[in-house]
Amino acid sequence: MTTSGRVTSTLGIALGSALVVLGAGAYVLSDFASVTALIPALLGVAIALLGMAGLRTGRERLAVYGIGLLALFGVLGSMRGIPDVIALLTGGPVGSTIAAVAQGVTILVGLVLLVATARYVLDTR
Repeated sequence: MTTSGRVTSTLGIALGSALVVLGAGAYVLSDFASVTALIPALLGVAIALLGMAGLRTGRERLAVYGIGLLALFGVLGSMRGIPDVIALLTGGPVGSTIAAVAQGVTILVGLVLLVATARYVLDTR
């Protein structure tokens, strides 16, 4: 296993777990009002499982590419919340602070994982 593959897999486990906590927290803080608050948690479970698979099996490349693909989906899926994140950061009104924070964190986590995936791709050339 390459160093960047190990780093990306470990990062996938850590940040996937963080997304699980984020999604569960958003769901609880929204008084269980919206099941969509669990989307980061579902994304996090899949990313963490791929990270574990990358560390434990000989399928490092597949796991890292899967993490990158899911990270891309997370970023693209949360992009509609960017205006709310900007409004929240600048002190403006938002429809749901919980949703804006969850979408902003999902975007940040996804971007970090995309950078890690790109580093892996460049290192294995």
